[in-house]
Amino acid sequence: MKLSPHTNSGREITLGVIVGNRGFFPKHLCVAGRDGVLKTLHELGIKTVIVPEESTSHGAIESLDESRLCADLFKAHRDEIDGILITLPNFGDERAIANTIRFSGLDVPVLVHAFKDAISEMSIAYRRDSFCGKMSACNNLRQYGIPFSLTSEHTMDPTSPEFKQDVANFASVCRVVRSIRGARFGQIGARPAAFNTVRYSEKLLERSGISVETLDLSELLGWIKPMTESDANVKAKLEEIRAYTDTTRVPEDRLLMQAKLAVAIDRFVTDQQLDATAIQCWTALQEFYGVVPCTCMSMMSNDLMASACEADIAGVLSMFALQQAALKPAALLDWNNNYGDDPNKGVVFHCSNLPKAFFADHQMDYQEIIAGSVGKENTYGTMVGRVAAGPFSYARVTTDDLSGRIRAYVGEAQFTEDTLKTFGGYGVFHVDNLQTLLRYICNEGFEHHVAATRANVASVLKEAFEKYLGWEVYHHASADSR
Repeated sequence: MKLSPHTNSGREITLGVIVGNRGFFPKHLCVAGRDGVLKTLHELGIKTVIVPEESTSHGAIESLDESRLCADLFKAHRDEIDGILITLPNFGDERAIANTIRFSGLDVPVLVHAFKDAISEMSIAYRRDSFCGKMSACNNLRQYGIPFSLTSEHTMDPTSPEFKQDVANFASVCRVVRSIRGARFGQIGARPAAFNTVRYSEKLLERSGISVETLDLSELLGWIKPMTESDANVKAKLEEIRAYTDTTRVPEDRLLMQAKLAVAIDRFVTDQQLDATAIQCWTALQEFYGVVPCTCMSMMSNDLMASACEADIAGVLSMFALQQAALKPAALLDWNNNYGDDPNKGVVFHCSNLPKAFFADHQMDYQEIIAGSVGKENTYGTMVGRVAAGPFSYARVTTDDLSGRIRAYVGEAQFTEDTLKTFGGYGVFHVDNLQTLLRYICNEGFEHHVAATRANVASVLKEAFEKYLGWEVYHHASADSR
């Protein structure tokens, strides 16, 4: 699986680590605690920035001078640090912890962890009181205006599978936040006139660090015009398409046109250093070029270069966020049909440009919906097939111009194996309390497009969006109250 050459999704996560200490608690717990946490982070493949053990009292942070020392170290590595882990082997000094982050100037996600006390070790030589110290640390972080995340349990053994999962989830939060701040999306073509639903605010996105670069379809088609089938990059792309899916139903001239289109899109991505794209489809490309762009978009999404149809920039942002959380391909779907009389099931659909990682089976064919208006011969290039059964997370981000804010909803669901015979890219899904979700979508004015990825990462997106990006988030049917 490829990664975008422009996004940072492929690199290791680096955490700045603060070990808290308070003088009248057992200091030897800091040494052992520090070693245990660092070992766990190493096992998870997470890089760390931490003061040398000999540079402070037991490698922990307690005094004002130690806070400044640690903050200076973090400043020196600010371009590497994705998040900060605060760990409390004993009560910890809440002022030193908050001061370190303030002095560092870092605006990254923060995770607060506290060690468990052992019932058999409650003497003055071993009692931690981290249970209590965590509350004081969080109180000060809130006073300082520093947003933070919490572990799934108040106190945790850093060697436990549960803590390791918490840290892995936090690493995903860090990756989502860092990737979105500074993301560059490309919009190819104008919004289709009939799709008011995909309107969005570039200014609201820019406020969150997301830039949008535009390219007129005429420029894209102009780049294609001088290309020939003997061009090395066109030949290579044609072979890549044939290796990607079954193309036996597609005329050779249309395969060549798809390859040229993909080469032109690659040029735009490279020139503008893009992380994702949204492309106009209905129906200019079919009328004035002669193919749908679905297969080349599918290939990009499958390689973690999310690509959305209908110039839906907010939709590709939703895809991009899910992709960054899971490091798996994301797709853009329609919440499209009811499934019989089951109130918690429905049908998702697109024409489609779904990445092949979504399918149980797939092949390249023509787009049945618009073939009647532009001619079958002008609609080859779509990816058709059934979505494979299994769990998935869904998300939709929207720019709400009326309130001047970005809003989103997230949740988790299941693709099922229920019987369905139809066309395009499709699947049957089950969502608990689906009718409640549908009412929310309609009442709040969300789009019919929804992004999905084949992993359970809804809580990661909620944490990233709400706490660190400042977006309003509805987490559907969530028992997670963090």
